[in-house]
Amino acid sequence: MKTHHLIEALSRFQSSLYQKDFLLTWEKSHDDLMVILEVAAILKAMREKNISPKVFDSGLAVSNFRDNSTRTRFSFASAANMLGLAVQDLDEEKSQISHGETVRETASMISFLSDFIGIRDDMYLGEGNKYMCEVAAALDEGFAEGVLPVRPGVINLQCDMDHPTQSMADLMHLKQQFGSLEALRGKKIVMSWAYSPSYGKPLSVPQGIIALMSRFGMHIELAYPEGYGLIPDITELSEKQAQKSGGSFTISHSMADAMKDADIVYPKSWAPYHIMEQRTQMLMNGDKAGLKELEQQCLSNNARFKDWEYNAAKMKLTKNQDALYMHCLPADISGVSCKEGEVNADVFERYRIRTYMEAGYKPYIIAAMMFAQRFENPAGMLNQLIERNRNRVIC
Repeated sequence: MKTHHLIEALSRFQSSLYQKDFLLTWEKSHDDLMVILEVAAILKAMREKNISPKVFDSGLAVSNFRDNSTRTRFSFASAANMLGLAVQDLDEEKSQISHGETVRETASMISFLSDFIGIRDDMYLGEGNKYMCEVAAALDEGFAEGVLPVRPGVINLQCDMDHPTQSMADLMHLKQQFGSLEALRGKKIVMSWAYSPSYGKPLSVPQGIIALMSRFGMHIELAYPEGYGLIPDITELSEKQAQKSGGSFTISHSMADAMKDADIVYPKSWAPYHIMEQRTQMLMNGDKAGLKELEQQCLSNNARFKDWEYNAAKMKLTKNQDALYMHCLPADISGVSCKEGEVNADVFERYRIRTYMEAGYKPYIIAAMMFAQRFENPAGMLNQLIERNRNRVIC
């Protein structure tokens, strides 16, 4: 589709993203989500046409990763750079945070000439989203009191509840793979737990997937062994959204049964909700002995479900024996990254390039979140950039 057609489509949506943080997808309206997808598509098209989308001449995008990351860390940096911002990592070990500096003070000190703060905080159940809201409240005060010339936007790069940049990138990938969002209506997507030789993987990816995809008329099947449930409130929300959108939501405790006639599969390990609650309390209390014992218990329990691997036999149960395989990466690949894991090596290799394509939408999604937060009329601003027609690479 030509760029001006994309902008025309964008202008039809009425969003409330201007000067708003992006923390949870279920807090956003349908039009908000459409604006992010359309802006991301336009930015991607501009990149392909060598048109610079740079709208900042200076300024910082601060990245605060309280957990490890590859794809999201580099996607955030790429998105900021795409729009003309420099990226500064906040290393809490090298800051005054390690000496007791408060969240309120840190938020103001890093924001004097900053435009965005991206935060990943997924280690502590009940704390990640709370921390982001604390940062946001401190920024509100700093701006209101004249300490900050601009109120930086906060972008959730993964918390304990949601991973919106991942799920929105996944949705953009699905739109491209199936041709449109309308084509997703009636499709069956299986969000399945899968075996992993580690135990502490966050709940936010599966929760983000079911909470977002349930808004588009899809048939959601959430599959996991008994005892591996997600946060109940988010599961209930997803069920209600699925019914409202004309789709459905079911829970299965058999990976093989869930895969039958699936159009899309997302086998991904996560830790049980009740285990994450225990783990969070132990982490906050500094209970190293308790954490070690909990890890051994959980690994032992995980080992009971090594047959929860996505493999050729399970793939044959899917629609046309070829459901679209998705993963946020890195996947635990049996015989490659681990002895036994989430997905068989041959099956993963078959879809590997498409998972890279899936990940490749994330920089555009993050840039779109920044763009829509800063500009009240994103369609108008994108039009100006296209008319300016400044080459990204001089050639």
